[in-house]
Amino acid sequence: MNKYSFSKFCILITILIAFNISAIYSSQIEYNVNNIYRKCKLSTIIDYKIFKVAMDGFIKMELEKDNIITIIDYSKSSAKKRFYVIDLKNGILLYNCLVAHGKNSGNVYANEFSNKENSKMSCNGFFIAGETFTGKHGYSLRLDGIEKNINDKARKRGIIIHRASYVSEDFIRKYGRLGKSWGCPALPLELSKKIIDTIKGGSCIFIYGEQ
Repeated sequence: MNKYSFSKFCILITILIAFNISAIYSSQIEYNVNNIYRKCKLSTIIDYKIFKVAMDGFIKMELEKDNIITIIDYSKSSAKKRFYVIDLKNGILLYNCLVAHGKNSGNVYANEFSNKENSKMSCNGFFIAGETFTGKHGYSLRLDGIEKNINDKARKRGIIIHRASYVSEDFIRKYGRLGKSWGCPALPLELSKKIIDTIKGGSCIFIYGEQ
């Protein structure tokens, strides 16, 4: 084998080794995600495809609070419970409740998303839960979007998690849907503070939308 052929051979071996390590790593991640999904008994609650996308992003993020993930499934009707908080360490679904979307994102479903100020639309993608404050909606949580041109203006837009009286079963019975926010994922009055205190301070939030 000449020097040139040997060099190509070494490169090929390096690529094959890297590929095998990558394949083993991907297989292990898939196994772990499946295991959490089954342990939390999410099969009738969250579509696995959405959970997998959320976990793929979660794994890549640097988080201060890495034992909790929040998923919002805006492909579901606002009359359905589409907000999920999962304890990944203990394999427990902590919260599953109603959540509102932006008034210009759609009526019953959130069909459109925006990163623009004053759009009054929801934005999707990956976020990090920031700090709490008390504002016009009471006890609230700031969100930092981490995807450029998708949700990175969330803080500037004032996209927060807050409570709202229009997020209730009574509202659904009356109108067939929830009320709508100006882009914020608003929560039921009775659960908002508990949820905010659980996810605040650096946990991952993934908002799924079919757009």
